[in-house]
Amino acid sequence: MKQGEFSFDIGAVRRQFPCLETVVNGKPLIYFDTAATAQRPQCVLDAMDGYYRHSNANIHRGVHTLAEQATEQFEAARDELVDYINAGDRRQLVFTRGTTEAVNLVAQAYLRPRLQAGDEILVSHMEHHSNIVPWQLLAEQTGAVVKVIPINERGELCVDQLTELITDRTRMLAVVHVSNALGTINPIAQIVNIAHQHDVPVLVDGAQAMPHCRVDVQALGCDFYCISAHKMYGPTGIGALYGKLEHLEAMPPWHGGGEMIRYVSFEGTEYNDLPAKFEAGTPNIAGVIGFGETVRFLKRVGIEAAAEHEHRLLQHLTTQMNEIAGVRIIGTAANKAAVVSFTLEGVHPHDLGTLLDHEGVAIRTGHHCAMPVMQYFKVPATARMSMGMYNTVEEIDSAVQSLQRVRDILM
Repeated sequence: MKQGEFSFDIGAVRRQFPCLETVVNGKPLIYFDTAATAQRPQCVLDAMDGYYRHSNANIHRGVHTLAEQATEQFEAARDELVDYINAGDRRQLVFTRGTTEAVNLVAQAYLRPRLQAGDEILVSHMEHHSNIVPWQLLAEQTGAVVKVIPINERGELCVDQLTELITDRTRMLAVVHVSNALGTINPIAQIVNIAHQHDVPVLVDGAQAMPHCRVDVQALGCDFYCISAHKMYGPTGIGALYGKLEHLEAMPPWHGGGEMIRYVSFEGTEYNDLPAKFEAGTPNIAGVIGFGETVRFLKRVGIEAAAEHEHRLLQHLTTQMNEIAGVRIIGTAANKAAVVSFTLEGVHPHDLGTLLDHEGVAIRTGHHCAMPVMQYFKVPATARMSMGMYNTVEEIDSAVQSLQRVRDILM
């Protein structure tokens, strides 16, 4: 079966997600918090349940049947993801606890040995805290400096300023592919091209991109790409790091323990080959197996068809929100994923979120782990409606009506 072979059928898609049948406060759930964590299709739940029920064993070292079955499923998941992002070589795909751990791994194992006091790390103003704090910690440890790539009033990255910001002391550029707070889709291939002209490696936070668009790491050209399964309809607590082979081979291990070793004695240790070198200890086996099934699910649905559906939802929601008096949309980039962050004049976002929950509408309120974005737009927080492949125009209309009722109550 080719990826995206079938046309997008929203009814069929929704039937795959049991949580969407939930009733909240007497109302059918309208789930607009996919950017925080997506719901899971039944096939992913079944894959994880099936592992625990029928092949629960540790992987790689056992010779009995269950161990071999578990190992086969685990490594098949790696192959699915390698193929899905066009990594090219399975040694380039390291399982992590998520995007956050992937960023920290690169910061400590790749960049820290290469940094000296006064060296520079470039990050953008729209980053999630997970792609800011690890670099700040690294700067504190080494005396390096974190520099910021600015954004404009539309919430777009000022890519035209990159050449001026990069100096002969720049050692890393870390940038988000899709902003969780703004929905902005950054031109990663262009950014990578500029950085590589100055021999600067690029790490991409791909957590929000993976559920919304086709990601081809070879086409992007990035040095590292970080992924979280739970953003893309998979399990929590599992993710992956893609890295160029020459980087991963040169990096020392970050965690020590079982599996990442070939030979241990009190005189010294010989480390294992990639990717095992970075996968110490018993992993989240059920999570990885669920992750593999998530990728198979996305291949069956067709991420391109889902993205087209989500774009129509974004256009419809944006039009509806612009007609509500007092609403200010934060993040109006020309190229956006299905995320609408907004404020309502005179109303705190937390109050909006609480009252909408009484209507069965789940949204996210707060700073979205992107405080510098809030500071730039001079707001304490926003309300965020983030959509996935399972949302509908009818849900948008119902949620907007609920928002208007809440507005009338509060204003």
